[in-house]
Amino acid sequence: MLNFIVLLTRSCCLYHFNVTEPCFEQGENEKAIKYQAAHHELVASALATKIAHEIDNDNKVGYMFAAGSSYPYNCKPENVWEALCTDRQEYLFVDVQVQGSYPSYGLKFMERENCMPVIEKGDLELLANNTVDFVSFSYYNTRCIDVDQKEEAGKGNLFASAKNPYLKCSEWGWSIDPLGFRITLNQVYDRYRKPLFVVENGLGAVDVLKPNGSIDDDYRINYHRDHIKAMKDAIEIDGVDLIGYTSWGCIDYSILKKSTYWLTFLIH
Repeated sequence: MLNFIVLLTRSCCLYHFNVTEPCFEQGENEKAIKYQAAHHELVASALATKIAHEIDNDNKVGYMFAAGSSYPYNCKPENVWEALCTDRQEYLFVDVQVQGSYPSYGLKFMERENCMPVIEKGDLELLANNTVDFVSFSYYNTRCIDVDQKEEAGKGNLFASAKNPYLKCSEWGWSIDPLGFRITLNQVYDRYRKPLFVVENGLGAVDVLKPNGSIDDDYRINYHRDHIKAMKDAIEIDGVDLIGYTSWGCIDYSILKKSTYWLTFLIH
C-alpha cells in the first residue's frame, strides 16, 4: 500500500494574505521575515521528505499549492508579462520543492526586493537531494490580468483579478472555468513532469433548503461534471499523469462566509 503525504500547503499565500501582520514589530522588514519563514518551511519539508523515504521507500511525499492559470486580459504585451509574473508567484516555492533549488527569477526577485533569506550551511544540499514525488494543488478558478486595471474586478476573489468577460462567475465571485482546469493541469505537468494530485476543487454557492429539507443544486452537479470531463481530457488526450482527485466538501461540511450568506461546498 502506498502512503501519500503532503507536508506543505500553499506557502505562496504568505504574500497574498495579511494573517501574519500581528507577528511583526514596527519597522521590521515584513517581506524579508516572510521569505525567511518560507525558506525554513522548505528546508524542514525537505528534511521530512528525507525521513519519510528512509522510513519506507514506498512513501510518496508531495507539495500542495493554490493553482489556477493567469490569463492576460488581451494581447497587450504588458498584460502577457504580468500574467507570467503572477503565475511565477505561485510556482516559486513549488519550483524549489520539485526541482531542488531556487529558480533564477526567484533569486533575482528576492535580491531586488531585499528579502533574500539567510541560507545556512547544508540547506541547499537538503533541498537538492530531497525533492517531492508528486505535486498536489487546489483548483477553483483562473485569473485574468489587466495591468491598466480599467476592467471590472472579479468580486470575492482572494487573488487580484480582472473579471473575465467570457466566463460566468459563482456567487462567491470566482470564475467558473473547466477548460481553465485542463489548461492548468497541462501547464503544471509540463513544468514539473511529476504525477499530479488535485486535492481541492468545488463550487461555493448559497444553497436554499426546500420545505422537505432537500436542496436542488444542479449548478454544482454541472460544475463537477464539466470539471471531471476536463480532467478526463487532460489524461486521455493530453497525457497528463493525474493520480488522484478529491473534491472540497465531499465528506466535510466546509463553509465560507460572504457578507450575511453562508456559501457551502458540500455535495448533497
